Amino acid sequence: MEKFICENVFVPLRSGPTHRSEMLSQILFGEKYIIIDQSGKWLKIESLFDSFTGWIDMNHLQYSESTNEAKGHVLVKPLLCYKKDKTKLVLETGCEIYNPDFKHHTFTAGDSIFTSAPDFDESYISTSDSLADSAMKFINSPYIWGGITIPRNSWQQAEVGETISFIDESKPGDLVFFDNEKGNISHVGMMISGGLIIHASGRVRIDTIDHQGIFKQEIGRYSHHLRTIRRIIA
Repeated sequence: MEKFICENVFVPLRSGPTHRSEMLSQILFGEKYIIIDQSGKWLKIESLFDSFTGWIDMNHLQYSESTNEAKGHVLVKPLLCYKKDKTKLVLETGCEIYNPDFKHHTFTAGDSIFTSAPDFDESYISTSDSLADSAMKFINSPYIWGGITIPRNSWQQAEVGETISFIDESKPGDLVFFDNEKGNISHVGMMISGGLIIHASGRVRIDTIDHQGIFKQEIGRYSHHLRTIRRIIA
């Protein structure tokens, strides 16, 4: 089956073949996928890194066949670059690039070569920041599905990694999961420090957390009920 690679900054991934359907996530620049169905001008695709599926509008898509098996590098900060026709792109954090050449300021995606800004160096694809420090960069960003390369949904993420029994034993970077009134895991956040959690609830925000769950000061009550804590990355 043919593999393709996205050459747009991002493309909305929807639950059905219409713009009225919920946007489940986004396919980012450099992300690889396969096409599994088609309905008119809509393609149903499956992301290769997490097997997530959804529909994309062909009119929004710029792509090429992915024949190069080079290792991808995830950007840790925005990168200004140019296509062959001099069209300018600003790739956001989380986009993936291939074959970075810091001497000549180029990288590839599929069969295309892109020219980067003159300051292109290792700092764009590597960082000494902790997970918690990286998360802090997104404070006040609006909520949207997506994330790091672990299972996409919170209930799936809760099955990965090592269980941490008590909130007092948690460390910055641990993922904390919360359930709804039916007992189903429906929300996830990340511990930062000192009884604080960063999570996306309307926007990326910081709230206090204890053994019961997340306490929101502005409403004077708990908004999320603690279910489990998992250490995904040691």
